[in-house]
Order: sequence, then structure tokens, then C-alpha cells
Amino acid sequence: MKNCVFALILLIFFSCENNKTDLKIIEGNAIGTTFTVRYLDAGIHNYETKIDSLITVINKSASTYIPTSDLSKINKADTTVLVDANLKEIFTKSEKIYKETEGAFDPTIGILVNAWGFGPEKPIENLDSLKVQELLKYVGYEKVKLENGKIKKLYPEIYLDFNAIAKGYLVDMVSRMFEKSGVANYMVEIGGEIRARGQNEKGTPWKIAIENPNTDGSRSFATVIELRDESIATSGNYRKFKIKEDGTKYVHTINPKTGYAKESNLLSASVISKSDCADVDGYATAFMEMGFEKSKYFLKNHPELKAFLIFVTENGEIQTYKSDNFDN
Repeated sequence: MKNCVFALILLIFFSCENNKTDLKIIEGNAIGTTFTVRYLDAGIHNYETKIDSLITVINKSASTYIPTSDLSKINKADTTVLVDANLKEIFTKSEKIYKETEGAFDPTIGILVNAWGFGPEKPIENLDSLKVQELLKYVGYEKVKLENGKIKKLYPEIYLDFNAIAKGYLVDMVSRMFEKSGVANYMVEIGGEIRARGQNEKGTPWKIAIENPNTDGSRSFATVIELRDESIATSGNYRKFKIKEDGTKYVHTINPKTGYAKESNLLSASVISKSDCADVDGYATAFMEMGFEKSKYFLKNHPELKAFLIFVTENGEIQTYKSDNFDN
């Protein structure tokens, strides 16, 4: 009997160990940030190599930090570049979000991103209102179009910057790779943008924490949500900003209509949807420019989106808002 019990304990032990090994974790660096991929798979597959390949492909296509990328060549007024399927999808998604947000999301803002010192190009010293107004001539997504496999610009100076949607798009590419490989349970996170499908190793929905907009370097959480075959992207200005010598604060979210890097009353926008992560990535960026009231109105007209917003009232109080369909 002792041998039978011992054998049973061993069987339970090894069964538990096998279940534990079903959870695989891959971590690394990609497109200027970090990533963590968690997935359940009983087989032995080298997904790490496939993920590295996807990162290389997206960098070659849409990076503004790699001088030899297709997008960098286009930004340097090379009119011979034929865009690949990835850049075409990024361009098309951006156009859709640009129109829906009435220009709040605009990848042609790149020339101003550089000017304010948040891009790969050298910033403009002593940037004044006259220079900002001059640069705005080259901003506006209606000034670019995709025609016969090429991106055509109204002005050669137009600088496209898809960094506000690229992380989400790479999340989608990794996720699609898993789905094609038959992996039903996974969570892909790149720079805070996430897409999750199925369940975690505990058999429950993947849980994601939304951070408070702390500016002192500490980390705390405003809420924890469950992702049920959904994507989430969060945008905020509380970490990425610059303080000039005169004390003026400039944030990395540039207003494409004014050309200025001034923060709105929205501190953080987390957008959730069943759609692609690239989509919610774009909407979260747009909300930061739109501010709280416009974002709230936009959400009421777009029930396919859920959102958790952190904003500042006129009295300086920090408050949170959940869209009506927010069920976490």
C-alpha cells in the first residue's frame, strides 16, 4: 500500500510539474522598449526565434530610428519605396483613426515630434511660435496618400511617425503568429500595450493592472481588469516629458492642430476593445490630445471601445472615469 501511495504522490507531483511547464515566458527588447510574452503550450516550439524575426521585419518597415528602414527612406523623400504589407496596414489603420478622431491622431506630426526633442532627429533650439506655425504646413494626414504601393506626400518635408501605433501593431503580429500556430491561450505585452486570448495558467482570464499617473518614480495601481479576448493600450504623459530651463513642461503628445507639446487635462487613457491592439493604441494616443470631455463624448459614440480615464478637474483633483460599458 505504501508503494501505491508513493507512486500516486509521484504521479500527482509530475502531473503538476507538467502543468507548470505549460506556461512559457519570453522576455526581451523590441522597438525601443521591453516585451513579455506568456503563453500556454505543451509542445516544444521555438517561438522566440519567430518573435525576433517579426521584430526585425517591423523595424525594417516602420522604424524612424533605423536610417535604412522603408519609412526612414520615405521620410527622406525617397519616392521609389514600395511599401510592404505591414506598412500598408499601419498606414491604413492610421488613416481610419485620423478620420474618426477628426485629426487628433495624426502620424504626420513627426516633424514636430523631432522639433520638440522627442524623436530621432535633432531638436530645434529656441523653438518659437513662428517656427511652429511654419512646421504645421507639413502636418495633416490628408497631405499623404497610399497609391500604387507607394506613399505619396504633398510636401517632401512631411515626416511620418507611426510610433504611436507601432507597438500595438507588433503586438498584433506576434498574436497572429500564435493563432496561426494553434496557441489559444496567450498574453503579448510590448511597452505596456497588450493583447490577450483565452486563459492564463490558472484557468482564469488574464489580469492587467492599470497604473496611477505617478510622477515621482513610484508605482501604484488604479485598478485591475480582466482581459477576455481583448486588447488594451495605455497612453500617458506622466513619464515622458521635458522641463525647459524656464520651468515650462513639454510632453511627448504633440497637438497636431496647435503644434505644441502641452498636456491636456487627461493624465492617462487606457482603451480596451476586441479589435486589434494597434487600433486601441491609436485611440489612446488620440484621447491624450483630445482631453477628458472630448474623449468621453467620443466613447459614447463608439460602443466598441471601453476606456478607463484618469484626469484632472478644474480644482486640480485627480479623478477616474469608466466608460458606460466598462464591465471590470
